[in-house]
Amino acid sequence: MHQGVQYHQREVISKPMEEHAHESHTMTSNQQHDHALEVHAGGHDHHAHMIRDYWRRFLVCTALTVPVLLLSEPIQQALHLGSWLQFPGAGWLLVILSAVIYVYGATPFLQGMVQELQQRSPGMMTLVAMAVTVAFLYSVAVSLGLPGMIFYWELATLVDIMLLGHWLEMRSVVGASRALESLARLLPSEAHVIMANGMVMDHPVAHLKPGDNVLVKPGERVPVDGQVLGGASDVNEAMLTGESNPIDKKTGDSVIGGSINGQGALTVIIEKVGSGTYLAQVIDMVRRAQESRSRTQVLADRAARWLTIAALSAGALTLAIWLLLGRGLAFALERTVTVMVTACPHALGLAIPLVASVSTSLLARNGILLRNRSAFEQTRSVQAVVFDKTGTLTMGAFGVTGVVATTGFEPDDVVRLAAAVERQSEHTIAKGITQYATKHNVGVSVASGFQAIPGVGAQATVDGHAIMVASPGYLRSTDHPISSPEVERLTAQSNTVVVVLVDGNVAGAIALADTVRPESREAVASLQRMNIRCIMLTGDARATAQKVADELRLDEVFAETLPDQKAAKIREVQERGLTVAMVGDGVNDAPALVQSDVGMAIGAGTDVAIETADVVLVRDDPRAVAAAVLLSRATYRKMVQNLLWATGYNVIAIPLAAGILAGSGFVLSPALGAALMSLSTIIVAINARLLNRTAPARAE
Repeated sequence: MHQGVQYHQREVISKPMEEHAHESHTMTSNQQHDHALEVHAGGHDHHAHMIRDYWRRFLVCTALTVPVLLLSEPIQQALHLGSWLQFPGAGWLLVILSAVIYVYGATPFLQGMVQELQQRSPGMMTLVAMAVTVAFLYSVAVSLGLPGMIFYWELATLVDIMLLGHWLEMRSVVGASRALESLARLLPSEAHVIMANGMVMDHPVAHLKPGDNVLVKPGERVPVDGQVLGGASDVNEAMLTGESNPIDKKTGDSVIGGSINGQGALTVIIEKVGSGTYLAQVIDMVRRAQESRSRTQVLADRAARWLTIAALSAGALTLAIWLLLGRGLAFALERTVTVMVTACPHALGLAIPLVASVSTSLLARNGILLRNRSAFEQTRSVQAVVFDKTGTLTMGAFGVTGVVATTGFEPDDVVRLAAAVERQSEHTIAKGITQYATKHNVGVSVASGFQAIPGVGAQATVDGHAIMVASPGYLRSTDHPISSPEVERLTAQSNTVVVVLVDGNVAGAIALADTVRPESREAVASLQRMNIRCIMLTGDARATAQKVADELRLDEVFAETLPDQKAAKIREVQERGLTVAMVGDGVNDAPALVQSDVGMAIGAGTDVAIETADVVLVRDDPRAVAAAVLLSRATYRKMVQNLLWATGYNVIAIPLAAGILAGSGFVLSPALGAALMSLSTIIVAINARLLNRTAPARAE
């Protein structure tokens, strides 16, 4: 990254991490996590100190500039002050005041120049330091007797404006660099630990370990990742996953450290601490994404480096041309100083990384995490999205889609008897039936003598009757032929059907299917409105896959595809000349995720460490795919806008600074040149932060 950028933006995050990196190998994982949070907080304090330092230097130098202006002959003449401020020693007082302004006010720029030259990467600090140094040393030489014109008032106002510009710029930049600090602040400092004797004592979060039981009171933040042992409440995970609605939590459910507990009290057993927690993984991914270099950023860095060389060359050329034209050393030096200050490539250096930082923070707040920034940039150009079916477009669990009953039975009777048998089974079909019974308030009888029949179904005794839940295929192979047209209709609809027998006679049937997520329809429609083809890739039978495709109005379906064939299907779509994004669970779909141009792992939940994905979508919500595309496009637009502004400014400002309009009477002063440069940088910083308004706030 360009050195000027490191000095202002990256120092907040990268520098503290690098300074303390050698300590991490001696710490436990929990200590590493706690240390990381302290480092991020320390980086923020360091940045705040820099802002205060610039402001303090600006106030002191501005106060000293007032007498410098009053003692300068051009200002006295312009204000018609006459000779009443001309007294013995006034000239030396002017030198002393200007020297204080130079030494105290220009110190940050002089230190920055030394740092840049040591790293052989001259940039903004080098240009500013050289400009003020040339102006000061030449003015001192004139005061000592060298023929020429002093620049003390120009020097003082130049330093004032540069300090003010940097202070304003850093205040604009700080909001883009607070992503990690805001995430780190989500964790409480202490937790209510339930001791072996039942007493509750407060302990620092850093001292917690897996297996500890903690009490989370209403309104408090969950200290670390764990599982609910007791109690029920609603938990707000919006700041962590982007899920705007509070999520009901009960015994057995997982909770994430940093989420906010609702009205109920929860007893939680700790499962993960330190670097294994969800929040720690998110912080690490955000940090890596902010530090990664995109293709656009590399281009901007290269342009900024060449602009620095061009500014130094233009300054030397300006000096030579005006001397050859006979305008004198004083005028030529003034033009040279103005060129170097005006041409500072700070705006160009900040144009890309500021937008990247803001977009990374915005994505993290919406449950979209980056592993590869270059791939995220490519997301804007995606022409086809290939979805895995199970667990991505569908719920990944069987739900009841229909119930029919034969003569003498009601549909509720069929559900009640089937649920009585299946409530003792762990099969996905059994869970679908029992959940349906609970949802529809169907009273379930007590079963006895339960027996699972592999490949067939299950049976038990309910209310004194022998009840069997079996597949239609099994019944056809026995002496129980199916003669019910209703059951045949359900089977023909590509549903998974189970038949319920009472004492050997068919009482009815229940149809189940992997239900489509309600969000999938909106996700597909949003992508298609952006002219992106939506394709489904699944190992399911073609009839089952086609039913889902028809319901969602997908553009294309690849069915009956084995896991090792999925990558080949992605390659097939790419060979059509399309840029492809693959959306899957990050485990079974790993080869396809790698083959695609952009791999998106969806539904990562609390496990965000998915190595094969470029983008991690935390929630089980396919609408986040459309949100990622929109955010990628908005991010790219902001990058282009900033690059156009930064380069366009220099194209116009540098010739003016060199004095191209001097013949018509217009000459750009060093102070005005510095003001324009600072204004350009501030505009770039503000435009980057506006990404929060122009991009979609949530994947909803």
